[in-house]
Amino acid sequence: MIRPLPVLVVDDEESLRDSMSQVLSREGYVVKSAATGRDGLAAFNEATFGAVFLDLRLPDQDGLSVLRQMRQARPETPVVIITGYGSIESAVEAIKLGAFDYLTKPFTPEELRVITQKAVDNRALVLENILLRTELRTVRDFDPIIGGGKSLRHVLELVDLAGPADSAVLLGGESGTGKELVAREIHARSRRQAGPFVTLDCGLAERELESELFGRQPENVRETPDRRLGRVELADGGTLFLKEVSQLPARLQSELVRVIETGDVLRPGSSRPVPVDVRFIAASSLNLAQAVGRGAFREDLYFRLNVIPIHLPPLRERKEDLPRLVDHFLKKYSGKAGKTVTSISTRALLVLNEYDWPGNIRELDNTVERAVVLARGPTVEVEDLMSRGISMGIPALAWAGGQFRPLEEVEREYIKAVLRGQNGSKGRTATILGIDRKTLWAKVKKYGLEGRDNP
Repeated sequence: MIRPLPVLVVDDEESLRDSMSQVLSREGYVVKSAATGRDGLAAFNEATFGAVFLDLRLPDQDGLSVLRQMRQARPETPVVIITGYGSIESAVEAIKLGAFDYLTKPFTPEELRVITQKAVDNRALVLENILLRTELRTVRDFDPIIGGGKSLRHVLELVDLAGPADSAVLLGGESGTGKELVAREIHARSRRQAGPFVTLDCGLAERELESELFGRQPENVRETPDRRLGRVELADGGTLFLKEVSQLPARLQSELVRVIETGDVLRPGSSRPVPVDVRFIAASSLNLAQAVGRGAFREDLYFRLNVIPIHLPPLRERKEDLPRLVDHFLKKYSGKAGKTVTSISTRALLVLNEYDWPGNIRELDNTVERAVVLARGPTVEVEDLMSRGISMGIPALAWAGGQFRPLEEVEREYIKAVLRGQNGSKGRTATILGIDRKTLWAKVKKYGLEGRDNP
């Protein structure tokens, strides 16, 4: 379980700092304190805090100036103003500048506990909302890891061992093998499970990727935090999952090495590092060791990410899991389509089993979804797979029922199925088949598909 972030108290009254520290320490917080604005800013810039308590009357500088600098550096951190009855107007001005709330002296231990919890919860909510907005384009229901074959059992054993550790993990394997599912499972089994799981696709343009990864220095104090926080900072206390890390440009590879080594991130345009506590999980469908050998990937970054390597087998090497995967996707998409497609015929399953699945589980997912939508009954048949053509095409469909079939027989069945799926429309059928209408008419006549009972 991750301990709560520390709390910073900036006040020149030693007795007040001590009493606040005692109350908050009993609540499980680590409390750091400072007597001046300068010391308070130094402490603020050296660590990440769940909340800050700031007196507006400091011996060396105006508290509002300190507030502006804190808000500009880390706007997601809530700052609670400490003020006296005679300084309410200043507290209101601080609220306008972005302070979270204010406490009026003297305040009770209960008031301090309540406002601290509210401030910490607000910080978590701000970051959660930012994550929801940044991830909105890729939000989906994530499937469980399904299968019981030997190769997958080996992967799950490694996940069990890697989860509780804090070491970096490098996930290898072909595209579509479920690397993000495994990354989420590792996060769920870690001490960071209550923290954020943040993802980033490294295939972006360099400038956009730099901003997404490391954030950027704000131009003014009123700028919202979601326009300046990078994914590294958003993952503080949790896990950052880097998809296709092989696509990181060389300059950003170098900066990522620095982040991993120092434990802080330097926003572009800023000279002030921000401390972060992040676990890195990276994934690549390319062989990173070979990329290092070609000089296309930094060796030092490779070794820092490859502390615990886990290779995900392609679907063609775990065919024993195919029936369970198909059954899972049937249930998933049957409900979404509002249909009761509950099974797949033996012949159709044989067709799926004979395919090599270059797109792996992702391709199987899409194929079953399409078959469920196009199925005419409670059981998926070969014709349902053919109605829009599985991405594998005709060759794989030649195998069904345990024997190869003549190409003309497969072509006839395929054209018939597409015609049926298009309600007899020759134009749409020709488009799907990738042939012109004249060629289609010739094949329809050749295979005797122009009668009333066909398609």
